[in-house]
Amino acid sequence: MNIDFNLFMNDVVRQARQEITAAGYTELTTADEVEDTFKQEGTTLVMVNSVCGCAGGIARPAAAHSVHYDKRPDRLVTVFAGQDKEATARAREFFTGFPPSSPSFALMKDGKLAAMVERHEIEGHEPMAVVAKLQEAFEQHCKEV
Repeated sequence: MNIDFNLFMNDVVRQARQEITAAGYTELTTADEVEDTFKQEGTTLVMVNSVCGCAGGIARPAAAHSVHYDKRPDRLVTVFAGQDKEATARAREFFTGFPPSSPSFALMKDGKLAAMVERHEIEGHEPMAVVAKLQEAFEQHCKEV
């Protein structure tokens, strides 16, 4: 059986994008979009998406379920590591003190990093444990909806 690897990867990426946008996240694909979004007042949850297994099995489900909470971010956005390189690189410039990590989550408040959930806090954990970490950050930094 001869499978075209590029076609396979394009399908994986497409599914990963659809899964996170269906959960209500807006894709940021350029550095300018990241800049414009991050400078807004209020809170923004950034999901650094990827094609790794822990993104699909843990991070994206956690991203979808975490926002079903009394307090939540004003905006939900995503950048795609390895795909939208310019946007991801610009977003990571805001995540001061943290090495590049995907998947990961950053909670921005008024343009500054308020909380970070790195890959090592996602990979090997249950989705609900990641949801709890995100909701703990929402509790501290977000308004009630």
